[in-house]
Amino acid sequence: MKILLAAFDPFGGESINPALQAVKQVRKSIEGYTVVKVEIPTVFHRSMEILKEKIQETNPDIIIAVGQAGGRAQISVERVGINIDDARIPDNQGNKPIDEKIVAGGAEAYFSNLPIKAMADSIRRGGIPAEVSNTAGTFVCNHILYGLLHFIHTEKPGARGGFIHVPFIPPQVTDRPGQPSMALTDITKAIESALRAAVLYKEDIRSEEGSLH
Repeated sequence: MKILLAAFDPFGGESINPALQAVKQVRKSIEGYTVVKVEIPTVFHRSMEILKEKIQETNPDIIIAVGQAGGRAQISVERVGINIDDARIPDNQGNKPIDEKIVAGGAEAYFSNLPIKAMADSIRRGGIPAEVSNTAGTFVCNHILYGLLHFIHTEKPGARGGFIHVPFIPPQVTDRPGQPSMALTDITKAIESALRAAVLYKEDIRSEEGSLH
């Protein structure tokens, strides 16, 4: 049994990406599942091509991508990917799509089939703040979440997939007064907690994770 854990390279002028740094430190085995890792570029479409290649190579049971969400103060387990690219900044190859479908003719949205509430709860029980998020944005993180879930629905039924957003780490906010950050060790611990829940919970828990806005 395998988990494929994907993480983006640095983007937006950053020299590091805490998602990638944390994923590199995640243990190689979680609850008996082998953890396979892959770095993906912060580039529309190319990121999904590389992820598909790794899925086909490794045949994982669970696929989770991890990305940076600067400005967020807690770990965000994403609920939904939407079929739209609407970039506020260029990706790492200068692409800046506006109001473009990720998959022409594809579903408007897909919900993660991971136990997202159990994952957030598991992270919090480890002493790290976490939430279920209802938006992965409209940049490459949402692109990979939607693309992954579309791939699962159309080509790899039985697999489970989703996305986790993580905050900045302290070195990224030294010149950003007031911006939240989280220690890299805590981000790594949170990802491992989420992976354990993803393995152990075949059905999600019922808990209050909704938002008012």
